[in-house]
Amino acid sequence: MVSIQNHQLYRHIERPGWRLSWNWSGKEVIWDTRGAEATEQGDCSRVLGPTRPHCCLKRPVMADLLPGAPYNQQVTNCCRGGVVSSTTQSNLTSTAAFQMVVGEFAAAKDSGGAEPEMPWGFDIGVPGYSCSNATKVPPTRTKVDTQRYVQVLLTWQVTCSYSQYRESAAQSCCVSLSTFYSEDIVYCPRCSCACQGSPTSPQCVSGGEPRPRALPAAGDGEEVAPLVRCSEHMCPIRVHWHVKVNYRKYWRVKVTVSNYNLVKNYSDWNLVLQHPNLRSVTQLFSFNYKPLVEYGTVNDTGMLWGIRYYNEMLLQDGNVQTEMILEKDKSDFTFSGGWAFPRRVYFDGRECVMPPADKYPALPNGAASATAKRRRSLLAAPCLLLLFFLALI
Repeated sequence: MVSIQNHQLYRHIERPGWRLSWNWSGKEVIWDTRGAEATEQGDCSRVLGPTRPHCCLKRPVMADLLPGAPYNQQVTNCCRGGVVSSTTQSNLTSTAAFQMVVGEFAAAKDSGGAEPEMPWGFDIGVPGYSCSNATKVPPTRTKVDTQRYVQVLLTWQVTCSYSQYRESAAQSCCVSLSTFYSEDIVYCPRCSCACQGSPTSPQCVSGGEPRPRALPAAGDGEEVAPLVRCSEHMCPIRVHWHVKVNYRKYWRVKVTVSNYNLVKNYSDWNLVLQHPNLRSVTQLFSFNYKPLVEYGTVNDTGMLWGIRYYNEMLLQDGNVQTEMILEKDKSDFTFSGGWAFPRRVYFDGRECVMPPADKYPALPNGAASATAKRRRSLLAAPCLLLLFFLALI
């Protein structure tokens, strides 16, 4: 039994899904599988007998079965087309599994021939991930009923880690900003993801221009190359943060996620925001929300994702949006200095390009001077108290 567990809080594996591969240490063959299948059978002429193995390759590539696979080919946590959710979005679908029957395994020298030799060269088949070698860990125990556990003979563990820079040198999303107190809109920085017409730029379509008949092609198990709306930022995804309303005790923010990619729907998308006032989220509309408290009691990061059967899929050339009402914290709340804007934004686990801080919408001159005057009066208050105290003495 092979289990793939996603321990990442806000990064999931989307279509075309995982494709697990490794190198056998000997002349192993896979006789049968449940829950997944090898993408190629390979040359099995060396194996004699009436039954041919499922796969005889030195390096097999296993792919998850699609939803709706025959029941007798399924196992628990299989058959989702390689899609694995993040742990925050769903614990039920953050694990994938399949079963194999392996024969002719090479015996490990350090075990006296009692254990098979560990395979090596693991790869999950998802861009950005690199995997370690297999290590032997305590055998897995499984609960079969309310009072009985069963234990396997042997368990190996492989850890795969993610790097955004390993996945792609180019960014995939950007952030724009606006407020109710300024007419200026801070757009995504120019060439955030690529410069239009550059060798690394995705193919783009101008506004009003029909899509080309020949869409970008993809190889077997590869993601389709993006085809985006032409823009200055050339990003498939844009996140817009708008400071909408200022109440006496609360303030309101509208967040819009726009899909500029004309050939891809983002299923089970998620958005991670970092802002100090997220510790005081009072109400949020149209999205699911969960705070991500990773360091002690610091609650400045939250994850948003779509509601099942409503807006869990971000469609091609479409958008999803929400509004948040946050309670003001008198100790640090202010509209000056860009405080009302997010510190970091991630879409589907990838960090988005933020505008430079000196471009953020500024408060009107009157509001800025009033704020400065109020701060000067607060700073002067201790001096007045001190002088008054000295006068009394």
